[in-house]
Amino acid sequence: MLEFILKPWHLVTLFLASHLNREQQRLIEYLQVENQVLREKLGKKRILLNDDQRRRLAVKGKELGRRGLRGLTTIVTPDTILRRHRELIAQKWDYSKRRGKVGRPPTARETVEVLLRMAKEIPTWGYDRIQGALKNLGIKLSGMTVGNILRVHGIESSPDRGKRKTWKAFLIAHWDVLGTTDFTTVEVWTRWELVTHYVLVVIKLSTRRIEIAGVTPNPDTEWVQQAGNNLTDIDDGFLNETKYLLLDRDKKFMPSQVLSKVQAWNSFCFHLEART
Repeated sequence: MLEFILKPWHLVTLFLASHLNREQQRLIEYLQVENQVLREKLGKKRILLNDDQRRRLAVKGKELGRRGLRGLTTIVTPDTILRRHRELIAQKWDYSKRRGKVGRPPTARETVEVLLRMAKEIPTWGYDRIQGALKNLGIKLSGMTVGNILRVHGIESSPDRGKRKTWKAFLIAHWDVLGTTDFTTVEVWTRWELVTHYVLVVIKLSTRRIEIAGVTPNPDTEWVQQAGNNLTDIDDGFLNETKYLLLDRDKKFMPSQVLSKVQAWNSFCFHLEART
């Protein structure tokens, strides 16, 4: 066994570290006492903080955590500091001022009348056929909207529509070989600002097993491609037994370089429609 030999500079380093630690502890104790004196001076008066002061407290309070804050005499409660941190994250993603009216606009009455007339005069037309005919007239509606309007007015689907496999039937038939992937986000405080990190999550629907494929603040084309290579590794790839992969239309999946790589991951990939 190697014997540790204590050098003179080891003792000097230990002495300096101990001295700095004592100095920092004295400084902390002084600031705590000063804080207590100020609180006693103010009494029960409420301290009004501006947004910048709240932000600074939230950043430092998040680093300490609830347990660390409880050991201090603070001008506000730990719950208030941590709540402010959550509010800062919520404000970053608040786009309510950009939104218009809530909900989808209703379908024009003239469009509904044309749709119902088609369904009644040509009963063999299904939802997709009616949707295509409306498109030829310059009216854009999804097949789901066409179906909803017909059902509201008591009109059933065309007889041949039942011969087509529904989305529900597809899911049931291929449940054991289905996977899906999407991005979620977490917020991380850096020295200067709040940075969004993107987390690529993959799940096998049959077993509900989840795999975190990677975390990055910049999910560019090369990063997504590398994540796909790891997930389909021939030895221990998470998606080796997955035949169908469900994706949304996130722009991070849409570039041609990514799509070509995605198609190589599995036999088939399905890009889900908006609001699926």
